[in-house]
Amino acid sequence: MGCNIGFVSTRFAGADGVSLESAKWAQVLWHYEHVSYWYAGRLDRAANISMEVPEAYFYHPEVEWINRRAFGTRTRDREMTKRVYDMADYLKSTLYEFIEKFGINILVVQNALCIPMHIPLGLALTNLITETEFPTIAHHHDFFWERSRFSVSAVDDFLNMAFPPTLPSIQHVTINSFAQKDLAWRTGASSILIPNVLDFESPPPEATVQSDLRERIGLEPDDVMILQPTRVVPRKGIEHSIGLVAQLKNPKCKLVVSHESGDEGMDYRDSLVELAEHSGVDLRFVHAELAPAAAGERNGASVASLAEVYCHADLITYPSLYEGFGNALLEAFYYRKPVLVNRYSIFVADIEPKGFRVITMDGFLTRSVLEQVRRVIADDQYRQEMVDYNFELGKAFFSYSVLRRKLRSLITNFTGLDDL
Repeated sequence: MGCNIGFVSTRFAGADGVSLESAKWAQVLWHYEHVSYWYAGRLDRAANISMEVPEAYFYHPEVEWINRRAFGTRTRDREMTKRVYDMADYLKSTLYEFIEKFGINILVVQNALCIPMHIPLGLALTNLITETEFPTIAHHHDFFWERSRFSVSAVDDFLNMAFPPTLPSIQHVTINSFAQKDLAWRTGASSILIPNVLDFESPPPEATVQSDLRERIGLEPDDVMILQPTRVVPRKGIEHSIGLVAQLKNPKCKLVVSHESGDEGMDYRDSLVELAEHSGVDLRFVHAELAPAAAGERNGASVASLAEVYCHADLITYPSLYEGFGNALLEAFYYRKPVLVNRYSIFVADIEPKGFRVITMDGFLTRSVLEQVRRVIADDQYRQEMVDYNFELGKAFFSYSVLRRKLRSLITNFTGLDDL
């Protein structure tokens, strides 16, 4: 007998890590008759299985008003405290409504109880779980202590209460070993480590290669498409990708960035455009979506599917300074593309020891890195052996079968039945 699973977050829309991983969880759960329903402030899920509450979105004006007063100072006034509690109370009532409307048996909270992008939603969830002892899986992608912008705060009491709460009916899930250890050290809470995964058992469709993406974005057939498959935010280190292309000194190499600027403003994007112009690098932006309704343009950039941009790429650059895990790295392995990786901490701890064959850098580009990139671009056999090997390793360590085993344990802990 399947359960009704209620996924809760600020947003389930687009190609961010939380939206992508939650969809994978739902897909695995569906195979075992567990039906997923969705609650968020912004949604692209089907209307008949979802509940969109605009106030739950982190860009809602009231949430932005609260966030401006929550961080960068150590005191808050009575008005802010009142508005936080008022909004939390309202959101709690909508969560009760969501549970009742869809007959939810288990809540899966995606990132809303670890990073304080939406303080009232975290409080609402914590109070609801406290009042009901509702079976809850809290899937933590990012913790507030991992981000410097949350280090000076007027809401430490809220952070300690709800980000995350340590309640008997919550099972915590972390996505990397550092987060697992930090959570235990800071709160005493144990957690299950579930890495991000991809469906390596189902190879990507070959038909995607026949798309006209290169033509749409103005690339010639013999151009070398170097893909930066990340959002345009400072921690992605995109300036290193620009530096790489500049130092290759090959006019056929074009840098394509496949995601939008996200929730941290446009200043970084503007600085990258200026840097690329100064460095003589051909930089282009594409809006990659999981399944766009149709090819077209948005904000002056071509819209394409995520599969398209990967299939057309010749090399993936992933020079991130910090990652909670590294979805784009798994995607590079899945689409059998060679990849350049900056050795961010989670890569060093949880991915590199598995033995993947990648080009690595330690915060800066060296002559050796440039030589390896040139070889990967020019040597077809070398490149093919590298990507085939990585695909098989990905299948062994980061496939849906891994997720299936982990979710079975979590659901069984609540139901007492080994029904997943």
